[in-house]
Amino acid sequence: MKNNLKYNRVLIKISGEALLGEQQFGIDQNPVRMIAEEIKKARDLGAEIAVVVGGGNIFRGMRNSSKLGMDQASGDYVGMLATVMNAIALQSAFNQIGVPCRVQSALAINQVAEPYIRHRAIRHLEKGRVVIFAAGTGNPFFTTDTAAALRASEINAEALLMAKNGVDGVYTDDPKTNPEARKLEKITYDDIIKNGLKVMDTSACALCKQNNIPIVVFDFDAPNGICKILNSEEIGTYISL
Repeated sequence: MKNNLKYNRVLIKISGEALLGEQQFGIDQNPVRMIAEEIKKARDLGAEIAVVVGGGNIFRGMRNSSKLGMDQASGDYVGMLATVMNAIALQSAFNQIGVPCRVQSALAINQVAEPYIRHRAIRHLEKGRVVIFAAGTGNPFFTTDTAAALRASEINAEALLMAKNGVDGVYTDDPKTNPEARKLEKITYDDIIKNGLKVMDTSACALCKQNNIPIVVFDFDAPNGICKILNSEEIGTYISL
């Protein structure tokens, strides 16, 4: 394989909460910079990298919309706008460290982002640019997990990397509250769906299964996680058929 990497093209799903840092709300420059530098290391190995980032550090659709008396569709659109804000912040961090980056939005915001066009996204990746997909799927009632699975399928990604904060894989229960929880090294898509494991939305998992895209759940706080995955080191939890 090119560059002897396990995966030549990957999509990384990052939660909005990863951008919080020590704050309760908004965007902290320190984790944003760390994320950009970790992805740069992987890109320097020769991998083509796309990113989907959530918006929970700014607005969570279902939770915040009910508090404000908004219907869920309106709340989801506000959440999509939050992901655009995060994508622009990440793009700026990439630019500062010399990594070419493009933001493509599923909502038309031409002043700050390209519209999502599949073939253009693939061309950016082939040219070595990091592509950040913003605004989810562009539709309400779908999470950024589903957007990540959808975009990974569309760009023919060889793996979907689910970056978690402080959790190094999938466990039988929440390891933060249950010391008896066991880490699962390898599981199937069906294990997630049948056992209700809180890894990603079942619709996103089903889409990865349909397109045979392996999922790697790993701790983004641990240094060089992406590079280790690309170099075939067994970290986190591997999910496949």
